[in-house]
Amino acid sequence: MDAFLCSHNGNPILNSPFFNSKTELTHLTSRTPAGCYSIRSLSIFSSMRLRSSKSVFGSNETLLNSTQIKKHDRVECNAANVSDHLVQANVIEEEATQSSEISPSFKVSAGQGFPLGVSETERGINFALFSQHASVVTLCLSISERKTLGEVDAEVVELPLDPSVNKTGDVWHICVEDLPRHSVLYGYRLDGPREWQQGHRFDSSIVLIDPYAKQVEGRRYFGDAGNKMSKFLGTYDFTSLPFDWGDNYLQPSIPEKDLVIYEMNVRAFTADESSGLDPDIRGSYLGVIEKIPHLLGLGINAVELLPVFEFDELELQRHPNPRDHMINTWGYSTINFFAPMSRYASAGVGPVAAQREFKQMVKALHASGIEVILDVVYNHTNEADDVIPYTTSFRGIDNKVYYMLDVNGQYLNFSGCGNTLNCNHPVVMELILDSLRHWVIEYHVDGFRFDLASVLCRGTDGSPLNAPPLIKAIAKDDILSKCKIIAEPWDCGGLYLVGSFPNWDR
Repeated sequence: MDAFLCSHNGNPILNSPFFNSKTELTHLTSRTPAGCYSIRSLSIFSSMRLRSSKSVFGSNETLLNSTQIKKHDRVECNAANVSDHLVQANVIEEEATQSSEISPSFKVSAGQGFPLGVSETERGINFALFSQHASVVTLCLSISERKTLGEVDAEVVELPLDPSVNKTGDVWHICVEDLPRHSVLYGYRLDGPREWQQGHRFDSSIVLIDPYAKQVEGRRYFGDAGNKMSKFLGTYDFTSLPFDWGDNYLQPSIPEKDLVIYEMNVRAFTADESSGLDPDIRGSYLGVIEKIPHLLGLGINAVELLPVFEFDELELQRHPNPRDHMINTWGYSTINFFAPMSRYASAGVGPVAAQREFKQMVKALHASGIEVILDVVYNHTNEADDVIPYTTSFRGIDNKVYYMLDVNGQYLNFSGCGNTLNCNHPVVMELILDSLRHWVIEYHVDGFRFDLASVLCRGTDGSPLNAPPLIKAIAKDDILSKCKIIAEPWDCGGLYLVGSFPNWDR
């Protein structure tokens, strides 16, 4: 597949994870009026049987250990066998006279800075990402077709964003025309200041998840140790029909004083064979539906679900440590605040189905008079600290904005998990509000229980606030003010707010 890639310093660049460095192209098929180039992107053959996340952007391994670039029509990449995650690829630059044989190309335009994340416009698929401190942003795209689990066809391109064209304020943006409306994996490489003492943690070798991605693709099966180094990437779907909530659908709207709440973990609730469920739906959203009669028999009228945002249950097994035999089954280690946990879907069906099955669960619970409250973790993320970082998104996009830091650029740890989300920074606050609204509007949840909610009452320097802007915004928001709101009123820094949590009469 051809792709129009913007030039870098006047030279056409193929910047791909399959090469060890940026490679200047020696043959152009065309140049667009906008200063972009049409190139042949890399084709990864399905016979290699690599998982999409590895064949596209790798995990922590190197896909190619030797790259041979020749200054004529053929570029050859010689590598070892596939079992070592090494691939062979041929990139052939064809003459302009052979353009009729080239597959359809796509073009890029400046795009727009709103909304953040991925959106569909009249001109194509728009990508928008906030980063105040980055100096280089590259959009990475993989157009992949999953034939079977672990077998994909994938073509990879990287699109460098020109700050003079693709940036408005602190938002980087680009619109890609003729891009498929689904089944595209995407992420970003960012670079910028490297001074850790100033709070920056840029690393352009890592492809990062869009904080506003509504779907995240990773390993398909919960606890799959054979794929524990799986890479997580954003994806999207603009082809599925809207979910049918039904003509007579109503949320229970139970008064708070009448709630009887059952706290539960979606997977652990039905994962064991004693649940009596089909293996394909054990430990899934659909499994919860099958057990609604049991919940009603308990006399409860609300479930509080332990974290259901995307998380990596095998994060402890990515590096040697005293807990590297353990699986994170509770999920208090968020990767993304918008995407439902994809491995809580049935039978490894992936993120698109996870969205649909989550909604099926909510609809069925509501039909039985049971409200759905989410246990949410906005006090920290999965990215840990500087000792053993697990950089997947925020740390590499704009660490200085997303996390609370001391005067030496080191993490403040009020969560007990290595980092603390900078909740009352205007950009982070808006991310949290957008996330909460998304779960109410898109998934019809009834409320939230905030883990270590006292963190949400700290300023950007970590000091306690009497009137934290985020808490006030939640209490006054047209949508969120109507939700059940439960705070765990303490944190690991000693901010104990039992009986004095700011509430604005909520």
